[in-house]
Amino acid sequence: MKVLNRIRKGFYADSVALMRIARELQKDGMEASLMIGTPSNKALLKESGLLSKEGALARPDDLIIAVRGRKPGEALDLAERLLLSGVKSSESELPKTLAGANLALISVPGEFAAAEARKALERGLNVMVFSDNVPVADEVALKDYAIKRGLLMMGPDCGTALIAGTPIAFANAVPRGSIGIVSASGTGLQEVSTLLARDGKGVSHGIGVGGRDLSAAVGGRMTLAAMDALEADPATKRIIVISKPPSPSVTKKIVAKARQGRKPVVLCLLGSPELKLSSKVRLARTLEEAAGITSSKKIKVKATGSIRGLFCGGTLCAEAQVVLMDHGLTVSSNAPVPGAKSSGASHRLLDLGADEYTRGQPHPMIEPALRNEHIERALRDKSVGVVLLDLVIGYGAHADPARVIADVLRGFSKLPLIISSVTGTEKDPQVYSRQVKTLESAGVIVAPSNAAAARLAASAVKT
Repeated sequence: MKVLNRIRKGFYADSVALMRIARELQKDGMEASLMIGTPSNKALLKESGLLSKEGALARPDDLIIAVRGRKPGEALDLAERLLLSGVKSSESELPKTLAGANLALISVPGEFAAAEARKALERGLNVMVFSDNVPVADEVALKDYAIKRGLLMMGPDCGTALIAGTPIAFANAVPRGSIGIVSASGTGLQEVSTLLARDGKGVSHGIGVGGRDLSAAVGGRMTLAAMDALEADPATKRIIVISKPPSPSVTKKIVAKARQGRKPVVLCLLGSPELKLSSKVRLARTLEEAAGITSSKKIKVKATGSIRGLFCGGTLCAEAQVVLMDHGLTVSSNAPVPGAKSSGASHRLLDLGADEYTRGQPHPMIEPALRNEHIERALRDKSVGVVLLDLVIGYGAHADPARVIADVLRGFSKLPLIISSVTGTEKDPQVYSRQVKTLESAGVIVAPSNAAAARLAASAVKT
């Protein structure tokens, strides 16, 4: 089949929009990808057999439209039309603007993100950098500059924020309230904020800081600044900090900052060791515990075989590991939490949103069908007794991810035990209760939280 590339000179579009256009083309049996012409993106296209000689000449500020199939010319023309008119799709849209906005959302190739973020900070705007592949040195410099000017610099690789009641990027429709959240994890912020919402509580602000902020190299700069901002915010009465375990030096800084403040703080540092804390500062073992939620839904199930966890959310995968380990199970994962022992493990959890699964592909929260082959493989594996899933809805996510899972399950006459949670609310575009009903109609047991789903899976294989 013929490969054709078309170059749009000096053209930029959001990566999510490009992925959706590619998916529209793929509906006609075409292989397609739309990428900005950075060296790393051209390498991905070449690896996939989608790069032509023309595409190889693209500059980092050009857009490459790459197709392979029986009628590539028609596909290129369709892609051009979609770029001009926008994709006609049932996907839920990202929030458009903030009223009286003082925040800039940066979503450009990583090579250009730092320069654009700097421009926004210089104009006195708070910044959220959705882009990844930003050098650590640039991140440190931008955060130092933002702190000096009393601004937030969320990211890089920050996928979720809730600022003054406005959900930004991958976030959910949750009510305003008195709980402030600082999170290095997008899905961690989503899980805690939606658990709070379903318990009748609200969020003052949810500040994403990016996955590297709590590393030794970055030093927790924005986490500490965000904690100060929430401490000073009169609408915030309680603070929750969410992360995978920070570096030891950063953990000390966060604990010291929490002790210094007047407001109670919950630290949810998944997989971290026990810490010496004050009565005002406590450690939560799970996201569920951080939200102050205790599942009252008691279900007894039994399964023979191993647990296979297939997650879209990296922090949800980490939380599940912590819960299974607390139940005495040995678990292997592509993103192990501290203390995990994979030697001889029969239980395996996969973070399918990790880089090795999303190179040149949309995130599975955007296109949950990318998880299908892993689900099908687990369902065919006779050694698997429990398939453990997460499902994340909200702005930016797929319009009906539960249907995608249900369609896969209907292709099998006999199923192992399938357990899932749903991260979302009734006011999300996909509607929490509809997603739950679709899963339950397909034979899935839906737990009230990700931690509860993991506990149920652990109890099923241990009984």
